[in-house]
Amino acid sequence: MVDSRLADEGAAIRRRRECLGCGRRFTTFERVEEQPLWVVKRSGQREPFDRAKLIAGVQAACKNRPVTEEMFQDLAQRVEEALRGVSPEPTSQQVGVAVLEQLKALDDVAYLRFASVYKGFEDADDFQREMGLLIKTTEPKQRH
Repeated sequence: MVDSRLADEGAAIRRRRECLGCGRRFTTFERVEEQPLWVVKRSGQREPFDRAKLIAGVQAACKNRPVTEEMFQDLAQRVEEALRGVSPEPTSQQVGVAVLEQLKALDDVAYLRFASVYKGFEDADDFQREMGLLIKTTEPKQRH
């Protein structure tokens, strides 16, 4: 090996090598092979994690909101990383909670839209309750 350095923002190692037989140089890249992520549905069925499906759901919640494609990709990446930190087989509930956590920081309206579908809101009271949780309407306790 002649030289070794990080590549792809640290996601790979680039190595310059030299053939001991002929003396020619070539480059190799080493990357970590990630374990596939499986989602366990409420029925118990397992299916591969589908980033495109996650982004489609978030895009629906963000319709007509000031959210860019790059923001969707970043959110999906953060959700996937969070899920990998939990388990190689997170539940669909864990996926929904991870999406809600990311949407809360991204856009309040999109958060409420996603929560209304994910949590199965039935009336305006459900929206009001969730809005209260979102903005934390309780005041801090007064110290005497």
